[in-house]
Amino acid sequence: MTIPTIAHYAAKKGLHIVGTGDFTHPQWWSELRNELVPEAAGVYKARRLPNNPVRFIISGEVSTIFTRDDRTYRIHHVILAPDLEAAATISDALATYTDLLSDGRPILPITPAELVEVCLEACPDALIFPAHAWTPWYSVFGAFSGFDHIRDCYEDQTHRIVAIETGLSSDPPMNWRVSWLDTFTLVSNSDAHSPWPWRLGREANALNLPEISYPTLARAIRTREGFLFTIEVDPRYGKYHWSGHRNCKVSFSGAEARHLGGICPVCGRRLTKGVEERVEELADREPGYRPPGAPGYIHMLPLHEILATARGVTTLSSCDRAYSALINRFGSEFQILLHTPIEELERYAGKVVARLIDLQRKDQLDITPGYDGVYGRINLPPDLQTPQRTRHLTDS
Repeated sequence: MTIPTIAHYAAKKGLHIVGTGDFTHPQWWSELRNELVPEAAGVYKARRLPNNPVRFIISGEVSTIFTRDDRTYRIHHVILAPDLEAAATISDALATYTDLLSDGRPILPITPAELVEVCLEACPDALIFPAHAWTPWYSVFGAFSGFDHIRDCYEDQTHRIVAIETGLSSDPPMNWRVSWLDTFTLVSNSDAHSPWPWRLGREANALNLPEISYPTLARAIRTREGFLFTIEVDPRYGKYHWSGHRNCKVSFSGAEARHLGGICPVCGRRLTKGVEERVEELADREPGYRPPGAPGYIHMLPLHEILATARGVTTLSSCDRAYSALINRFGSEFQILLHTPIEELERYAGKVVARLIDLQRKDQLDITPGYDGVYGRINLPPDLQTPQRTRHLTDS
């Protein structure tokens, strides 16, 4: 996941803007200085790939861990910086609390309110918002280390938070059920920490900007002006959608988990509470409500997952050759998943791949929900199932 690799695979995906991640780490910041060339206000291109269309903005993620009323809270936050110089200023301010060399996502022993105050004093134009807001651990609404209301997390700095990152296991309709989230822009990011480049853009934001620059991007997030829709992994595919126990190989819907009192029927220990159940706890609206003026969304799983399901294989990397052939034919992954006629896909990718993409466009994929760190599973339609196509992804 170097800058040239990110730019190369982001272009295959069809992305135009990507966050650098981890700007607080001094070695990565130095690499960004060497690998990026300024192009517009707060926007950079890859130095070694001058013809690559992908542009970068400076982003990072930090963790705050603190104790309040004898309870420990662990919250992850996304930071967007206006440029590399501003990122260095923010990092200098944060370095007084921790060793930034220790991790790409540094742990800060301060409250979220203190984090916001420190960062925005260092750079008023930066943006800070909670990362993967609903996952059980390390999130603002996490069942095990979060809060029941955003103001309890950010306290007197709540008014400076303008967005919420929904995370893989939730989508806008789930967040729309919580009325006090209406004032926050729901953003969707791929959170691609791992070295699997196909994870880039598995979640994304579709924007109509007058120009590609940090100020126009920040304005879209703050005001939703030009914010068209989000691309979302179907939340059932996320690792924490249902409640369950990974070791016991059991999972339950939110209603089933509540009926069990949150206790695993196999081992008798407390279940890992899933996002569906957690949203239900905080919801003050019935399913199906949509706030007026809210940007739209689409569900979309990456092409590697579609190919692996169609081929009945257990590792995504085994689909690299087929993936590259399709990209070379049709231009980008987004083009394939969103726009290429199904008839053409069937001709070049086969009946099963085309059928799965068609079902995805209609939001009709059959997915077994993920739970307790286990990703969900795409199920083939009955008429396409064979014994050889029973599978579960091991590196996704």
